[in-house]
Amino acid sequence: MSMTVGGDSEYNSEINVTPMVDIMLVLLIIFMVVTPLLQKDVSVDLPRNMFSPEEDSYINNEKAVVLSIPNNDQFYIGKIPYPKEVMGEKIKQMLEGQTEKRIVYIKSGVNVDYGAVVEAINIIRKQEVDKIGLVADKRKVAKTTAE
Repeated sequence: MSMTVGGDSEYNSEINVTPMVDIMLVLLIIFMVVTPLLQKDVSVDLPRNMFSPEEDSYINNEKAVVLSIPNNDQFYIGKIPYPKEVMGEKIKQMLEGQTEKRIVYIKSGVNVDYGAVVEAINIIRKQEVDKIGLVADKRKVAKTTAE
């Protein structure tokens, strides 16, 4: 025998919403916690380029050294902030074991002074780096023909 609720022995065809709401709230909380962790690097407002160069896929490699400059006098390697004085030594340490591609990528914000970027480039050049890559947002530009 089954237990009857409400006095009659008819089947209840109503949807029980409470467990569904509980599950949805748990999923919402999980997504709210996980979403900020999905961001790989420091958020930088990158300048948009007027042409479309080939994208270097090595920047997505975990061994790639990415220097982010979101604001003047703020330097990040990966997600960790470093002062200018220590930044060169840290880059040298990160590139020590690499033999194939010794490249440092620079992500600079739109409002960052030109002098801060040049200063970062000078620090990187002193660390025996083969190449320095400047990163910009890739924008699809309509191809126009010159007349």
